[in-house]
Parts: sequence; structure tokens; C-alpha cells
Amino acid sequence: MHIDNARELKARLRAEALTTTAQAAGAPAGVASVGISVLGRGADGPRYGLAVRWSGPRGEALLDRTRTLTGGTSAAQEVDVRDVGRVVALTAPTADRTWTPGSLQRRVRPLHPGLSIAHEDVTAGTLGAFVRIEGSDGVYALSNNHVLADSDRAALRDAVLQPGPADGGGARDRVGQLARAVPLEAGGGNAVDAAIALLEDVGDGDWDPTYPVGRLVGWAEPDDEVPVEKVGRTTGWTTGRISAIELDDVAVEYPVGVVSFDGQVEVTGSGGPFSAGGDSGSLVYRPDTRQAVGLLFAGSERGGEDGTGLTFCNPIGLALERLGATLLV
Repeated sequence: MHIDNARELKARLRAEALTTTAQAAGAPAGVASVGISVLGRGADGPRYGLAVRWSGPRGEALLDRTRTLTGGTSAAQEVDVRDVGRVVALTAPTADRTWTPGSLQRRVRPLHPGLSIAHEDVTAGTLGAFVRIEGSDGVYALSNNHVLADSDRAALRDAVLQPGPADGGGARDRVGQLARAVPLEAGGGNAVDAAIALLEDVGDGDWDPTYPVGRLVGWAEPDDEVPVEKVGRTTGWTTGRISAIELDDVAVEYPVGVVSFDGQVEVTGSGGPFSAGGDSGSLVYRPDTRQAVGLLFAGSERGGEDGTGLTFCNPIGLALERLGATLLV
């Protein structure tokens, strides 16, 4: 299926199904997301289809309508349907340069991607990358709103710690202050879960933007089924592949309630989970081109290979745009 046909089918399904799922279910419980599935690559380029992610009453209503719209047509063979269970923001549970979880959860200087980091009132997430913003000479750490800004409950200039409190971080581990966060709107209409912290008392030797593949060269739009990697506080260095793009109505459970996102990127792990709680904020990148493609922020209970969950990411270009930031490579 051409991507334009997949987008047309997605739009029709959202218009005819998602507007009625809440009424059909009687409650906002469950997951009812629809996006573009990346089915593989042929001689003529990528093959696309429809991605449907569901669970609970809202998801069941979406699934029923999907079957009606695609039943008996060739499109039915190009619909990737997965029961994903709950989708939650991936902060940590309350509880030498290598890329193992143990090393990433320690106090480490100089700072580098993958380390445990968090607002002083959050458990722990991941330092995804370093960025700059126009008009400032400072260096900023990139992660999620729910990692650095405590899901909008923090104030600007609040302390950011490395490691995060769940990994023993305290006042002596302060590395910066909350500088910017894209607000999380209750309900729907969100595009990114992103924030930055201004690093304090840092020189060129106090931070290092090196990943397992070396330094990145920039970022790219996530538009194909390609291998990706990330390094995160909990699962370390993991590999996977993009399995869906432009995924809408991704309802994520936060400490402050359910927040829904549109236009998201889905990643399936290779031989195991791609992420777990505490990996929020990780930068997802292509190892072949060394380009960033996403900012990891949430994961599902199930729906991936071997019964493992799926990982959800903001398109990195959109996250940088909303923050007014430039990736440092």
C-alpha cells in the first residue's frame, strides 16, 4: 500500500470510529490508537499499511470498526493489529564508560547520553542528548517533561540530579536546572513529551555526546522500517526496528492522569524488550546513518515480539522544534 493510501484509510478510520469509541465504551479506559504500519521493504521501496493498537473497551470498539472497514478487501491484508495492554510513561519504578544498566545508574562525570537523570521529585529517567537553544551559550540536557519537569508539576529552575533520586541522587548530585518543558495537555492533542535542563558549571570537558556508535551526525524523519538503537538508564544498549509511524491517539498513563499523543513513532525490540521503566528520555537513533529519529517516552505491556511490549517515541525533529533547540553532535 502506498503511504498516501494508508494515510487516507487512517483518516477515515479515525473519523468513523474514534469519534464513537468513547460512547461505545462508556468510559475512556483502554488504548485505541491508529497509525501507519511499516510492513517491510520491497524492490520499489517501503511497504505501508494501517497500524491498529488496542486494548480495553475503547480498543474493542476501534477493532470492531476496523474489521468492518477493511473486511473483504485487499486492505485487510495490510492491517497490523496488536493488543498492547496498558501504555505507561517510562520513568523508573520507585525503587567506567560502558553501556550496562549498572554503570548508567551511577554518578558519572563527564555527563554522557544514557545516564540516569531526573527532577529532584522524580524517580529516574534518561539523559537523551545535549542541545543548545538560540540566544544562549549554555549546554542543555534533553529528556522528557515527565523526567525533568515532573509532568508539569515542577517550576523553572528546579534542581535536576544525576543520578536520579531512585539511583541515590541527592543535593550533591545537582547538575542543572529545569529550563524549558513542553506542557502536557490533559486528554488529547499532544505531540511531544519533552523538556531540557540547563547544565551548571560545565565546560567542554564536562559533557560528551558519544553513543555506542560514536557521535551522531544529525537527525532524520522516521519514515521507514529501519534498525534503530538506544541507550537508556534501565535496559542499557538495545536494538530494534521502527514498526509504525504517524500513530495517533496513543493514550499514556502518567502520575497526573492519562495523556493522549498524535503522530508518534513505534519501535519493536529485537530479541527482547527495547525499553523499560527508567528509559524515558532516551534518544533513539539509526546506527547505519548515525541520525537521531525519536525521543523515547512510553511503552506498552505487550504487543511486541516474543510477548514483549512496544516502545513509543516522539519524532525527534518535532521535539527539538517545540523546545526551540538544536541537537549537539
